[in-house]
Amino acid sequence: MKGEGKMFLMSKLKWVGLFGLVLSAFSIAVHLLLARFTEDGVGEYQSSITIFSWRPIFENADVSRNSPLYRRLWGTVRPLESLQPNANPRGYYADPSAWTTGFIFVRIQGGFHEIRNSICDVVLVTRILNATLVIPEIQSTTSSKGISSQFKSFAYLYNEDQFMAALAKDINVVKTLPKGLKWARRKKEIPSFRVPYAASPYFYLHNVLPMLIKHSVVELVVSEGGGLQAILPPHLEEYQRLRCRVAFHALQFRDEVQELATRILLRLRAPGRRFIAYDPGMTRDTLAYHGCAELFQDVHTELIQHRRAWMKKRGIIKGELSVNSAKQRLKGSCPLMPEEVGILLLAYGYSSDTIIYVTGGEVFGGQRILIPLHAMFENVVDRTSLSTGWELNRIYGREAKLDGNYPRTPPSVEVETKIDAWKNAGPRPRPLPPPPARPKTYNIEGWWGWVAESDNEPESTVVELRTNAHKLLWDAIDYLISVEADVFIPGFDSDGKGHPNFASLVMGHRLYQSAASKTYRPDRKEVVKLLEEIKGHMYHANHTWLTSIRRHLRSSLLDGLIEASNKSKSSSFLAHPVPECSCLRYDSVEKSTNASANHFQVKAALGVVHHCPAWMLREMVPRSKDKENEEDLDENDSSSSGLFFQHASGNHVSGGEEIIIKEEAQLEDQEELEGGE
Repeated sequence: MKGEGKMFLMSKLKWVGLFGLVLSAFSIAVHLLLARFTEDGVGEYQSSITIFSWRPIFENADVSRNSPLYRRLWGTVRPLESLQPNANPRGYYADPSAWTTGFIFVRIQGGFHEIRNSICDVVLVTRILNATLVIPEIQSTTSSKGISSQFKSFAYLYNEDQFMAALAKDINVVKTLPKGLKWARRKKEIPSFRVPYAASPYFYLHNVLPMLIKHSVVELVVSEGGGLQAILPPHLEEYQRLRCRVAFHALQFRDEVQELATRILLRLRAPGRRFIAYDPGMTRDTLAYHGCAELFQDVHTELIQHRRAWMKKRGIIKGELSVNSAKQRLKGSCPLMPEEVGILLLAYGYSSDTIIYVTGGEVFGGQRILIPLHAMFENVVDRTSLSTGWELNRIYGREAKLDGNYPRTPPSVEVETKIDAWKNAGPRPRPLPPPPARPKTYNIEGWWGWVAESDNEPESTVVELRTNAHKLLWDAIDYLISVEADVFIPGFDSDGKGHPNFASLVMGHRLYQSAASKTYRPDRKEVVKLLEEIKGHMYHANHTWLTSIRRHLRSSLLDGLIEASNKSKSSSFLAHPVPECSCLRYDSVEKSTNASANHFQVKAALGVVHHCPAWMLREMVPRSKDKENEEDLDENDSSSSGLFFQHASGNHVSGGEEIIIKEEAQLEDQEELEGGE
């Protein structure tokens, strides 16, 4: 009886355990299904949570959008309001032929801005040669770089289907080579060309085309972001508009990147405020190329000089190894430091609670360089402070887990010889063997120990290669946000090879998409000259200096644009796609109000003479005459100039000093009224 009771108890426990296992398995299955089919819902929840606490409570949140101060800081650039994007063909433009000369396979090397430039160039080359383009391979995002296996190279960054559909009337595009040609490429039996920077159409027609016709396929290796010269002959003007269609319409980032950028934009605008996008442009290659090492005066100086020596050895730099950074800065050849940009914005009238979004995958010098900017503006953010780790990991895809430890350096031949000699030595006692070599570990974010040990830089590990691929996605997010920003200001507009950089592409896209949006293009030489005048009392500037800064930034909206047409366009068409990709709106309101001479001067300087087609004019909402007259009013705001003084002196401004500041502000506004637009 006792044994039967024990057996019954044991069988009961087994059934309970089995039921528990079944329930656990069911729970796991439900959780997996929820994680799979409610991903969008989780994403919506993530976009609604507060990731960054805005501080302090905005002081000027009640400023009217019709006020002169608001229009001066955030309003549009009136002389450019008539410029509209128009990249459609303007004459006869044939569809791509069904018969082509062969396939063009392209491998693209470089960073974000170089990849974007190169893709546009190879599309033009394909059209010129009447060839079929295979979806380009981006070297930074191949499977060997440790990225997720669910993406192919091009699709890691861009939307392949959108790219092919948008260019259907321009060129023939395929995803892969035919099997026979693919096998020949793997065996390296097809002709390959390393394209020189800014090659001419003549190079392709007389060197590439004969080999393409003979072998039915060629491989092009494009680096430095310049597969075709920026300025084309007048009879190839339609090809310039093709560049715009590729860059601004066909090259759309993949959906996950677009979605995350949209969420960050919503979070930026959640407080109901506008924001400034700021690109420091301070990369190690840029600082080394332009000789700006001494701006840091710490270990980073040694790192920059080491990189400059590496560039000089490879012929990238033709000048001297040691350069006087102070002179380079006075010439405007070095990036503006974040502190200097902060001073400019404060002096212009932006309050200390203005939202500033810092772009760029790398700010050389780390967060320490941004400390002065954080001290001046409370709401300095970037993509990491406005997104969660879960969201960033989602755009990377499912990646294999990598060993975080760097590979150990193998022992040298000399050490191995010593150990063998010790083992084969005579009778004991004998000296102890040499200690094993300490493995060298280099941290990309910390102390670069190899600088003092070797003239060469260590090879990138798989972890670093994967991080470089991630940086392309980070740059894509920053690019989308910068294009949509209310105000954009660059710290520098050149990269580590002297070519237009990320900021230049952003400014070009903004000029095409919304020319009237505020994009400051400060003259660094003039800015440094003004900053040197108050070097000893940088946060206690006088009224005359503030007036000079405000006039310079205001004039940079137009003068900087005209200068870019002469300077940047010769290196990168996408940095200044005007007038080829713009048209002129000339509506009845503009005729009746007799647009100012300044409008016509800008249009003449930019060369825009093509008028927008009728269908575009019907979609545009003309401005009323009352609004035009309202915008003619100057920024007669007595508090805007005092912002800089208030920030500098804190609570030590007495009542009498406040009156003086208001009087100075009124005088300054009167000066602007006399010399305004």
